[in-house]
Amino acid sequence: MKLRRASALLISFLIGSSIPLIGQTVLRGEVRVDLEPVYLQYIDDPYPLDTTTAQKRALDEAALYFSSIIYGWSYDYEIGEKARAIPEQFTLTSRGSIPFGDPNLAVTDARLETSYLYVWMDYRPDSIQERRLEQWKSGTIKKVQAIGEGPLAGPGGSNWLDGKRQALEDAARAAVRSLLRGTERNRPKHSTGFVALAAFPRYWVDAGRWQCGATFYIEVSDITAFSAY
Repeated sequence: MKLRRASALLISFLIGSSIPLIGQTVLRGEVRVDLEPVYLQYIDDPYPLDTTTAQKRALDEAALYFSSIIYGWSYDYEIGEKARAIPEQFTLTSRGSIPFGDPNLAVTDARLETSYLYVWMDYRPDSIQERRLEQWKSGTIKKVQAIGEGPLAGPGGSNWLDGKRQALEDAARAAVRSLLRGTERNRPKHSTGFVALAAFPRYWVDAGRWQCGATFYIEVSDITAFSAY
């Protein structure tokens, strides 16, 4: 009962803090906050999550996905090959982020199911961000689905969101690898380019690790074949 009362207050607070915004383009997505996580990052973390912590987690997670949709990342991919003892290395560099408290991000709906809080959020990009969104839909950019994995947040982690972030980035790596396999006759050695999230990802837990299913927009800038070495 205590958790339900606190969650009801949280839902009221989230919706009440929304600010109606005017604009043509609206990005929308839902995040799920576990109010009773089975894993704890630090022993003094609130359990179950208090209103302030749950609210900030919902907003932080949504900001990550909206940033990844609008700005995306540049990638540097050393594809690797065991036969030549070349390790696989994939690096993503963010091209921009949405700061905490951005007034263009608004909560539109929230509901409680068992110990999970589901929160729908809208983001209304400005004119510069809208142009970035249009670039991700140009004719040279491919749309690819993939699944990645990452560790659950736990003791020693630097941030509760790191596990989900790593799973998302691993899904981006898998998407780029899948695209290159489908377009290149011979396996390349190295590739660079850009990748962006197409919509909010889906998460589940399997074998004690986060699994992330996501769709990405990918633009390949450069491919280096093994024959060049």
